[in-house]
Amino acid sequence: MSGAQSGSYGQFCPVAMASEVLCRRWTTLILRELLCGSTRFNELQKGMPRISPGLLSERLRELEAHGLVRREPTGTGHAYRLSEAGEALRPLVTAMGEWGHRWVESTASLANLDPSLLMWDMRRNLDPTPMPPRRCVIQFLYPDLAPGSRRWWLVVEPGTGVSLCYTDPGFDVDLHVSSSLRTMTAIWMGYTTLAAEVASGMVHLTGDDALRRSIDAWLGLSPFARNTVNRAAAEGA
Repeated sequence: MSGAQSGSYGQFCPVAMASEVLCRRWTTLILRELLCGSTRFNELQKGMPRISPGLLSERLRELEAHGLVRREPTGTGHAYRLSEAGEALRPLVTAMGEWGHRWVESTASLANLDPSLLMWDMRRNLDPTPMPPRRCVIQFLYPDLAPGSRRWWLVVEPGTGVSLCYTDPGFDVDLHVSSSLRTMTAIWMGYTTLAAEVASGMVHLTGDDALRRSIDAWLGLSPFARNTVNRAAAEGA
């Protein structure tokens, strides 16, 4: 191989050298999760439900060896945090997401439906500020899914944040949201709007009036969808 290491492009070009580090399967998604604030192994897994624990451990070791990630001991295990070099990749990862949202056909995006990833994204991007200052429980129902994955709960507790529950948390539900998984994913990605899907009967909201009226404000959109909406508004101004 002309002296090049296995898996190496054998080029001094910085693009080639960066690709050797970043273009391994799952690596950029691990960076995405770390940039979004996940620090625990189980948090990283929730953002990437299809990666095996063994492969996630391997990729984290590789990123640590390349100086992009630091593993810090905690009282209950380890936390993974980006180094200065890892944090410097934020504009690159953001640009990749914006490019994918703008140029990859929406039908291709919506072919990769994943309720756990959608709900995990909603949990970490939910803004509780417009919500009533009390515990709020929102149940999402996806009737088109298998019984074991139809129901999801977001529990918002003042002062403690937002929890995603995979089983009934045992609290009264304040707002019920029912739609197909495809419809809710399209809303989250900015391909359609919540108002349009409610008007068409594709989304049903039942429960607390204040939560129903303010859902656009607290649920929000994917960060990449928001960037696209902001850019479209600027171009149309």
